[in-house]
Amino acid sequence: MLLPFLAQAQQPDTTRTPIRNIETENVDVLPNAVDTKGWLLLDKDIQTELEGAVQNLYNCRYEKAEKQFRSLRRRYPNHPMPYFLLGLSQWWKIVPTNIKTKQYDKLFFAYMDSSITKAEALYEADNKNYEACFFLAAAYGFDGRLNAERSNWPKATVSAKRALKYLEISKEANGLSPEFLFGQALFNYYAVWIPDNYPLLKPVLLLFPKGNKQLGLQQLRNVADNGFYVGPEAKVFLMRILNNEENNPEAAMPLARNLAKTYPDNGYFQRFYALLCFNMGEFRESERVSQEILTKLNQGMPGYEGISGRYATYFLGWLMQNRYKDLTKAKDYYQRCIVFAESTDETKGGFYLHANYNLARIAEKERDLGTARRYYSVVREIADSKSDQYREAKAFLKKNKK
Repeated sequence: MLLPFLAQAQQPDTTRTPIRNIETENVDVLPNAVDTKGWLLLDKDIQTELEGAVQNLYNCRYEKAEKQFRSLRRRYPNHPMPYFLLGLSQWWKIVPTNIKTKQYDKLFFAYMDSSITKAEALYEADNKNYEACFFLAAAYGFDGRLNAERSNWPKATVSAKRALKYLEISKEANGLSPEFLFGQALFNYYAVWIPDNYPLLKPVLLLFPKGNKQLGLQQLRNVADNGFYVGPEAKVFLMRILNNEENNPEAAMPLARNLAKTYPDNGYFQRFYALLCFNMGEFRESERVSQEILTKLNQGMPGYEGISGRYATYFLGWLMQNRYKDLTKAKDYYQRCIVFAESTDETKGGFYLHANYNLARIAEKERDLGTARRYYSVVREIADSKSDQYREAKAFLKKNKK
């Protein structure tokens, strides 16, 4: 929910209104303190019914999942849950592309709007309907996230503020279900992490509730272990936070392994797991998963596209070069990695840079100076000028002019 402010905070904002300085914390209430009649989030029969649908959703079997969500909508046309789940299905069609594809945007926003409309009606009828607040916070949060990704900052800002409003209200139901803790957990963590890592945003974040990073991680683990609908989402965020923000891949690994094994047809989970295996030296497992990714990509399975192919071919290229000493296969994988990177417009560094760099070194070793010049030229163009790759490329090109 704070993502929209990362960019907007760099510009003067004279229209921002202060938000009350509240403490976002884990507040528990007894189940009998609230009338939960009609709350689908707490309905065990609905959970049993939708267990297969959730499995299908995160396994990228979108049509099967959506069929079950539409069945729920026919029976509960005025409840926000089926619309939110249908929107979540669109979201997971977008995620494997690193949020780049826009072909599902219109339908995603439409489902989130419908979820908001239905939840607003429930909340207006009963301002103690914390389930309605949960869906309002969640739908506005996802809406804001995608609008931020699309640089629609005014819309993203409005959605973020509204999500925070309903998140504050719904926290009173934290004790009823781990589902309610998800938004609290993310806010608690990022409200501290963002100003620590983006000091220029500290004045902006003074307008927001205080966070508690350790409490956020604790809550996120609780939701990951016990949440039904948002449990997988909590695992994804916790995995990413531990690996990317906390620099603790050892703690992220069990989550990555669990997601990859529980949802083996999710390309996003598989490539993240393959990455962690590669970085932690579990090369056999990284190789196995990378080969699976390429097989499923070649079969045209949903959720497997150029980005996953870029990961898999780089890992396999490196393994062929450094473990198996098979330079022919290494070159083939690296070249395919470059093609995948160019097809997804991921050519600023990362796997694209290192694939070109490794191909240049292989060509130099084989005394194919023309090919080495071609790859080193790319390295010199995109590598950081202070990096070893840049210096090596510059030195080679200076020594081996045409």
